[in-house]
Amino acid sequence: MSKKARQRISYVLEHPNSSPGGHRLGVNGLAIDQTNSILYSGGRDGVLCAWDLDRDLVAPTSSHSAVIDETISASTSKRATQFRAQTQAHTHWVNDITLAEKHTAVVSASSDLTVKLWRPLAKTPADPVTIGQHADYVKCVATPTVDTNWVASGGLDRKINFWDLAGGGKTLEIDVRGEEVAEKGSVYAMGVTHNIVANGGPESIVRLWDPKSGKRITKFVGHTDMIRSIMINQTGDLIMSASSDQTVKVWSVTAGRCMHTLTMHDNSVWALFSDDPSLHTFYSADRSGLVVKTDVRGTNGEFDNGLSLAIAQENDGVTRLVAWGDSIWTSTSRASINRWKNVDSSDHTQLPEAFRQHRASLATIRSRDGSLSSTAVPAVESSYKPRHKRNISEKSILRISNTAPLPFTLGSGNVDESSVSPGSQVPEPAFNVVELPEPIQHEPEETIAGQFGLVKHRLLNDRRRVLTLDTAGEVLLWDLIQCRPIKEFGKHHLEAVVPHVDTKEAVAPWCSIDTSSGNLAVVLEPYNCFDAEMYADELGPLENTEFREDQRINLGKWVLRYLFANLIDEEIRRDEAFRYKLNEAIKKTAGGRMLPPLAISIPGPAGWQLSEPSSSATPKATGMHYPPMTPGMAIGLATPGSPLAPFLEGGFTTPLSPLEKRTSQVSRPSQEREDYFADAIQPPGIDQSNRLAQTPAAEVPPTSTEEKPAKTPGADANGKDKDKEAKDKEKDGGKTPSTPFGGMKKFRMGGFSMKLGRSVSTPAAEKPAALDEKAEESESSGSQHEKEFEDNLGGVIQKIRNEYEKQLVDNPGELIETKITPSLPNDTPVLKPPPGTKVIIQEETSGGSAEVYRGTVGSVGVDADEIEQKGPKWLGECLLQNVLPPKEAVKVSFVLFPYKGELPELAVAADGNNRLNANRMLRVKKILGYVAERIDPEWRREVERVEEEGGDIREGVMRPEEYLELWCNDKVLPTKMTLSTLRTHVWRGGNDIVLYYRANGKKEIPVPEKEEGEEKKSEEGVQSPVA
Repeated sequence: MSKKARQRISYVLEHPNSSPGGHRLGVNGLAIDQTNSILYSGGRDGVLCAWDLDRDLVAPTSSHSAVIDETISASTSKRATQFRAQTQAHTHWVNDITLAEKHTAVVSASSDLTVKLWRPLAKTPADPVTIGQHADYVKCVATPTVDTNWVASGGLDRKINFWDLAGGGKTLEIDVRGEEVAEKGSVYAMGVTHNIVANGGPESIVRLWDPKSGKRITKFVGHTDMIRSIMINQTGDLIMSASSDQTVKVWSVTAGRCMHTLTMHDNSVWALFSDDPSLHTFYSADRSGLVVKTDVRGTNGEFDNGLSLAIAQENDGVTRLVAWGDSIWTSTSRASINRWKNVDSSDHTQLPEAFRQHRASLATIRSRDGSLSSTAVPAVESSYKPRHKRNISEKSILRISNTAPLPFTLGSGNVDESSVSPGSQVPEPAFNVVELPEPIQHEPEETIAGQFGLVKHRLLNDRRRVLTLDTAGEVLLWDLIQCRPIKEFGKHHLEAVVPHVDTKEAVAPWCSIDTSSGNLAVVLEPYNCFDAEMYADELGPLENTEFREDQRINLGKWVLRYLFANLIDEEIRRDEAFRYKLNEAIKKTAGGRMLPPLAISIPGPAGWQLSEPSSSATPKATGMHYPPMTPGMAIGLATPGSPLAPFLEGGFTTPLSPLEKRTSQVSRPSQEREDYFADAIQPPGIDQSNRLAQTPAAEVPPTSTEEKPAKTPGADANGKDKDKEAKDKEKDGGKTPSTPFGGMKKFRMGGFSMKLGRSVSTPAAEKPAALDEKAEESESSGSQHEKEFEDNLGGVIQKIRNEYEKQLVDNPGELIETKITPSLPNDTPVLKPPPGTKVIIQEETSGGSAEVYRGTVGSVGVDADEIEQKGPKWLGECLLQNVLPPKEAVKVSFVLFPYKGELPELAVAADGNNRLNANRMLRVKKILGYVAERIDPEWRREVERVEEEGGDIREGVMRPEEYLELWCNDKVLPTKMTLSTLRTHVWRGGNDIVLYYRANGKKEIPVPEKEEGEEKKSEEGVQSPVA
């Protein structure tokens, strides 16, 4: 069965005070529903918003409204727009939106690779649905008219796709890759009609396609920079394109060439809009924020004689603009949307005298030549009726093209406007004076305010907290584990706050942070989300939860456990129902006789309570529950945080109850192997029945003279170690020592060992493994009939149920025990993430990550069926079986020397190698324990004595960290510092860490006298303390 693409989990943290009603980041898409008076917007925060418009204010149509006085109150105009609805449609930027199906459908294109459909006017509100997907960012979406039931989308994958809004999926795909450079065929702009599709992008070429067959019609070459926007008139014979080369070109489809090049802008033209089917009246905006209205009605196709007016000036580049009646709406990189008062460009406009004369002369010439009746296209009557008349300044009139006769070059002083006869050519001025245009409107009539979104972040060294900066300048501290903000700092520079909250830690990367949508999104990848750990004693006191000394908690597993807590509950309920049917059949087969219980009930400790048979079986935030008992079976309770159940030489002492089996897996805090103070979580399928319970820091027995004196790097123990441990266990009655370091005879550093450049025993030890692999291969080849399971979360459940069925065949009389064993609170302490926290499953594609599931912490249980199909297999194993992907532990190498010879030296290997290596999470106090066990015989005797008396070593014996110190680079190291932190913040080098141990004076440790030859040799081999 083929494997799915790599999947990742994301969760989005939202501010508890946030509320709907605006975008958090810039707005990239605008669309007007004139029928229902609704403005739609799509933002870089992935949100689609709907705004109710006051028709009488934004688009007056009554006759008396044409003479409304300019002194209309600001309070009245501010009521023109009201928030209606919004939805979090995408996980990345919304790049474009359009309306279809008679304004009932809002279609959006996003950088999350999807095209989505939202029906905000539906009687039953519903989330947007995905109607299509590209292989890269989707940059634009368009439809011929608002009545059509299909849309076209274009993206950076160099494809134009057509989508059926009725659920028919993709109906056509057009490959538009560039001719010379394929990447330049990316689609940044597109216009469609029923008969033609036009697109443009970095190639600077406008390409035309047949929307029915997908074949190319022609191409228009003329722009010199990226094409940003395209419009097509209703008849499909005229195309307008806006480009970063500061021009708007008018193309004739029938003539196959450029008819006009408009140069009214002095910056990259980013946006075009027109509600005129013939495009004789249109709006344009550029990177500088200038909004221009151009009217070429009555010019008989001579665009040079048209009128271009500077309407407004935004503070940032305009990404989109729309107009309706008396209003123009503009969007920028800011979260707000501005509404500007429109200007009538017909005869109602009060133009300067020279312009009025010029326009009148044009009408006279056309009337005399009869051109108007023969070739002119009838002008479309504008639906816009002005509220008032006003004079237009000469500085607000732009020269539409380089060949346009008007306006004159302002301020040149070389042209007498009154001397220019009607229809004559205007003489060129002797020199040009560059002046900025003066917009007609200086302030917007209304600003649709947005919210404050996150624009910058800083992940702190502990990798559990993040500082963020929003668009208002506010700095906020977030806890990634608790999924909520924990402190506000007000308006500050982000970098100025970092020193006050950051710590000197070095934690393995386990997540990445993304604030591109204005929210704080945490991304968990399967290859590293289980790499980071923290010590349980750093959490502070927790109710009803006990931890082993130096127990570690896996951060990724901890967060996932409670993000999907409701899913785990639902799967356990389903598992109960499935096993109940199987067990009922077993009881009937048994003929009514009672089966012996596999375990007996014992009273549980305070704070633990058994769940009712019908209640949730997952540890909840309101209390801790064990799985419900299988009918006819009792569950034995174990002390939270207790070590593994004792072993005998032949295996377990008693058959494990479901809870004991569960504890044997989940009480291990780390997935790393060969860890001297924590057993590793093994991958599924590994038999652990013969594995001895390891005691922290047990001693390695001396090797015989026939064997090599040192082990290979990272080895825990050889066969003799295991035999000795087994004998020790048998001698002690199978009891695991309760001391922090173990008994004196069992004290060892399993987490690090002597490193050798080569070992003769290594190849010999590998040969049986190779034979085992061959045996496994031959065994697997003979069992081709084994069932295959889906490569998703549901496949994990299928495998569990298949094991139930196999048990029925192998042991028909035994009741089925649950095999769903999520982690317990002593392994993953109870969290209460906000129920509204968004949970997203994404799948890796060639162009990025595509969303396959979106829900919330509160809804994952309801969506169990969908998550089973779309969730990754590794997530199911983590949540339902507490099994993490196997991964080699990261080790850190170091050497130990006595500080200036004040204490005895540690024994070295026969070949003189004194290098040690240990898990990067090893603490300094464990290294001091290793040192004390080897240089302080009195401490060893005290440990043995207290252990034999059954006392607690923590109370009866001075701990090594109380009388020993560890130094590095002339600094005393804190006892809780890890090797990872030590290497990053103290050693700061790539070689082996050089450490020095010394006494602090609280206890005297005798130093054995050395012979003269040994002393000289030691002086030559010991490095300087200040390394």
